[in-house]
Amino acid sequence: MKGEGSRTRLIGRERGYHGVNFGGISVGGIVTNRKMFGTLLTGVDHLPHTHLPGKNAFTKGEPEHGADLADELERIVTLHDASTIAAVIVEPVAGSTGVLIPPKGYLQRLRDICTKHGILLIFDEVITGFGRLGTPFAADYFGVIPDIITTAKGVSNGVIPMGAVFVKKEIHDAFMNGPEHLIEFFHGYTYSGNPIASAAAIATLDTYKEEGLLTRGAELAPYWEEALHSLKDAPHVIDIRNIGLVGAIELQPIAGQPTKRAFQAFVKAFERGALIRTTGDIIALSPPLIITKGQIDELIDHVREVLTMVD
Repeated sequence: MKGEGSRTRLIGRERGYHGVNFGGISVGGIVTNRKMFGTLLTGVDHLPHTHLPGKNAFTKGEPEHGADLADELERIVTLHDASTIAAVIVEPVAGSTGVLIPPKGYLQRLRDICTKHGILLIFDEVITGFGRLGTPFAADYFGVIPDIITTAKGVSNGVIPMGAVFVKKEIHDAFMNGPEHLIEFFHGYTYSGNPIASAAAIATLDTYKEEGLLTRGAELAPYWEEALHSLKDAPHVIDIRNIGLVGAIELQPIAGQPTKRAFQAFVKAFERGALIRTTGDIIALSPPLIITKGQIDELIDHVREVLTMVD
């Protein structure tokens, strides 16, 4: 729309997750997703992930090391030329791959490089949006404003499927330049604007507001952090990391049997009434925004007990 049709390349990130449609898998970096789908979109490159356990193990909040990994974008720009790159997409906190928290200054550096070269910056906030970090969005938490934000899950409490995309005004306005009787931006699915999903989203947003849930995570974050890191001495734990009301416990893999130890933990936790999420040998925790301090204690006690029982 702006006359820059040469900008067709997309830049994702290793270990990123953006859904399992062909576009999402192409820019994503989850190997087990990508390998099943053959040839994906062309013209896609990937930044390195930011997980540096050798330098940042047992960090509370944003890690000190790794902001320079954003400079890999400059190398990619040099390789392809900025005039061919449309957008960079990252999760502010990579969730599905095991809660990878951005190093201090990393996201701002990405923002600066994208601005410098006229590249759109997209935040996938499907996980971090709607209060997970104790702010409405990760963009608020980190003070970095992208050009586009993709959201889902939290917009309707994950009960009824719905997604929403937010764009800067200049992106919206670029499409609003045709005759009034024509559709400006052709897109949509059969179920776009679904009335039941829309009603669920409106009710969810009302509840967030009425109960102060978009910022409640900030009140619980210090307690959550200390409770989570109390597991540092538990069996098999090699790293713990947290930000807002989310955290991860990384386990030492069983030699020759990656993921088995975390799967054992998942099964044993479920048998004891605690639902945890595992990815690889990482236990990822993102409790409900209505959780109490007593329930945090209960959850951590469950996890500690489980870790003493796995091989």
